[in-house]
Amino acid sequence: MFARRTDLALEARELWQESAERTTRLAGVKAAKQKQEGYPVTRVDILDHRGEEALGKPCGTYLTIDLTSFWQRKADFFERAVRAVGGQLKALDLPEGPALVVGLGNAAMTPDAIGPLSADSVLVTRHLIAAMPKHFAGFRPVAVFRAGVLGTTGVESAEAVRGLAEQVKPAVVIAVDALASRRAGRMCTTIQLSNTGIIPGSGVGNHRAALNQETLGVPVFCIGIPTVVDAATLAADLLEEAGVAELDETRLRQGKQPLLVTTRDIDQQVRDLSKVVGYGINWALQNLEIEEMNALLA
Repeated sequence: MFARRTDLALEARELWQESAERTTRLAGVKAAKQKQEGYPVTRVDILDHRGEEALGKPCGTYLTIDLTSFWQRKADFFERAVRAVGGQLKALDLPEGPALVVGLGNAAMTPDAIGPLSADSVLVTRHLIAAMPKHFAGFRPVAVFRAGVLGTTGVESAEAVRGLAEQVKPAVVIAVDALASRRAGRMCTTIQLSNTGIIPGSGVGNHRAALNQETLGVPVFCIGIPTVVDAATLAADLLEEAGVAELDETRLRQGKQPLLVTTRDIDQQVRDLSKVVGYGINWALQNLEIEEMNALLA
């Protein structure tokens, strides 16, 4: 069977279901659907090694928010999206205490700029609380780090974050990165949150060392937005829809470098969704309304 590439647990489950008999039950995986703020949310729990082997992802909870209607820009679409992201992040049981938010990716490459741009909308409070504890007593200490990429810093993201975490000593790390989707329709229309850690660069096919509790010593929560689709995966889906039964994986994946496809207006979509993610993190960490965030970040 042609191996389709995806970073979304939702799609990994769909791929397993497509390859299995309809009567076969996926052991070690539990899924449920709900809505928050009008946006559909799919929860996939990988419970044990059987689920890990079937979906190729570590045990944990994966929440996928469908933001397709976000682009219709109906009443309160931004505020509802922020509350949905923040609410689902809270639903993963964030530990209390100081937080370190890490923006992963390359700010100079638009589909990979989700992390750095999201960091721009996160309210940084750690230094303020240290300097004026009485004035900022109601805030949670938050530090932000834009990790950059190995090609421009010469330092692995995992190394940089691990060194910073040793100094800052956060109770939790929240990492934001770009992902790859199997379906073109899910690019910039879904947000995945998980409590399992992340491998920086996975969205653009440049896997680096993992950021997780084993490597950092604290819980690592992840927020990812699919901004690209693997061209071979997209071609395989289109060929199957056209009735082509046999797929030649060698021909579809020919070439030394994988080809990635993104949307025409990726720049605007990345900017809008990065702000949703940054504000959603504020919603989960601080007791603030969106109007207050606007004032503090202005």
